[in-house]
Amino acid sequence: MNSIIKNTALAFGLVMIAPFAMAEGDAAAGKAKAAACAACHGPDGNSPAPTFPKIAGQGEKYLAKQLMDIKSGAREVPQMAGQLDNFDEQDLQDIAAHFASQNMQLSGSQAMSVTLNNGDSVDALVFGRDLYRAGNSETGVPACMGCHSPTGKGNAPAGYPRLGGQYAGYIESQLKAFRSGERANDGDTRTMRTVAKQLSDAEITAVANYIAGLTD
Repeated sequence: MNSIIKNTALAFGLVMIAPFAMAEGDAAAGKAKAAACAACHGPDGNSPAPTFPKIAGQGEKYLAKQLMDIKSGAREVPQMAGQLDNFDEQDLQDIAAHFASQNMQLSGSQAMSVTLNNGDSVDALVFGRDLYRAGNSETGVPACMGCHSPTGKGNAPAGYPRLGGQYAGYIESQLKAFRSGERANDGDTRTMRTVAKQLSDAEITAVANYIAGLTD
């Protein structure tokens, strides 16, 4: 019971955190400013390959924070080094508003299995679904849907990202980056680093694959 309470408190606590606030962006102005983004993320924010995340339909608040973090160096993305230097905060907010107004295309899940640490092979979709919806009480991992919603659409006002429809490979790479500490722009609460640290490779692969098939 204590474990369940702890996980529930963590999940709801995350939603209450809102450390980033800016003026709303202008999506129309952002369209022209985002022209350079198309090479990697696609003209409408649906990137052609999992190396680059889909940013179409992503929450404006979350996108703006990521752009600001990348520009400041709080989040290191080598492929974007120097690309945001000539944009001010309003420019980045406008770009975020533009991509937030687009529709994310569904990547889709794959039928597959994963091997647990004990050697058992399990259905990845079922395993990933259970982890996303209920977490893992034995390791203290809260349900992903507590912050990212049951359908994976996230919580835009709170700044929690949309995950549903994203490339499984990209989600997997980011969870591993949080787990290793390579990505550390989740704030002083270290929310994602704390959660990812408790996830095994099998759990990461399974939940990423399940998330890729979520749609509103």
